[in-house]
Amino acid sequence: MPLNAHPPTVDGPSFDLKLAAARASSVVDFALWGGIVPGSAGRLEELAERGVIGFKAFMSRSGTEDFPASDDLTLYEAMAEAAGLGLPVTVHAENDSITHGLARRFAAEGRTSPRDYLRSRPVVAELEAISRAILLAEETGCSLHIVHVSTGRGAELVSEAHGRGVDVTCETCPQYLVMTEEDLERLGAVAKCAPPLRPRSERDALWDHLFSSALRMVSSDHSPAPPALKAADDFFEVWGGIAGGQSTLQLMLTAGYAGRGMPPPAIASVCSGSAAQRFRISGKGRIEPGMDADMSLVDLDREHVLETEDLFQRHKHSPYVGRVIKGRVVRTLVRGNTVFDGGKMVSGGRGKFVRPTG
Repeated sequence: MPLNAHPPTVDGPSFDLKLAAARASSVVDFALWGGIVPGSAGRLEELAERGVIGFKAFMSRSGTEDFPASDDLTLYEAMAEAAGLGLPVTVHAENDSITHGLARRFAAEGRTSPRDYLRSRPVVAELEAISRAILLAEETGCSLHIVHVSTGRGAELVSEAHGRGVDVTCETCPQYLVMTEEDLERLGAVAKCAPPLRPRSERDALWDHLFSSALRMVSSDHSPAPPALKAADDFFEVWGGIAGGQSTLQLMLTAGYAGRGMPPPAIASVCSGSAAQRFRISGKGRIEPGMDADMSLVDLDREHVLETEDLFQRHKHSPYVGRVIKGRVVRTLVRGNTVFDGGKMVSGGRGKFVRPTG
């Protein structure tokens, strides 16, 4: 399927297209998010009726023209509507005025290197947007989730707000836990993402928050792209996303379990259990009687170097190729049915659409 073959899920018809595509090919059970864009006020209910688990908004440019950023009024009104529907709002939290303004200034000056890209998305842009989103959520009574937090200070803002009673959580991603801004300069386009990779101090702070449970989720933020979109002399023109869905659990086992002593149950919680609980996905996230028997069996002693041929994604590029991975998934079950075994997919589409409960 070409990139953006289907429109963003901002209304009923676009949801129906996404659902049909997912049902035709998914091997695992899946949920869908609705989208918030300018002009979507009043349309969230039709998505809620179809079973979305929440709504996603960008506070800065998304990189695609068909999913524009939400201005403050759009986000405020959408949060109020989502609160009435009993569903959460998730946001990509970066201040667009800062990031876009710096990007335009640097481009006009001919400064288009990876280091210039890093400088165009400073930590303060993330912190300001997180603070603003929390304020809007607090005023509207909306349940809020901040996606791909890249800084320890961002996680602290969320933890502080949660402590005073705001219904807010956040997640980070493997790239922020295993790479730093030096890796972006070394690897180039394959490691470009937004928010960008950060200094080592921010990476270490995120680990501290994972261990203290102030930060309870790790997600891939998988963003595939054809190689052509990852090739440009102007680094601002390069597609900003990392294809890492396949590697999330193995990176957490490598950096978390083998590298920092995080117990496997804690890794299972941040990669699965916490999300299932937060977004009310019943039957998922735990291994116990009455649950769906979704699980991955892992050989913790296996060690291998991730190679390009190991990737199952269509476009086989990843910043993690060449890394030594400790711990290998040997079998995966979905509702008790084996779908992956011995390094190969062994089942056709078995995935089911799941809705939030309660």
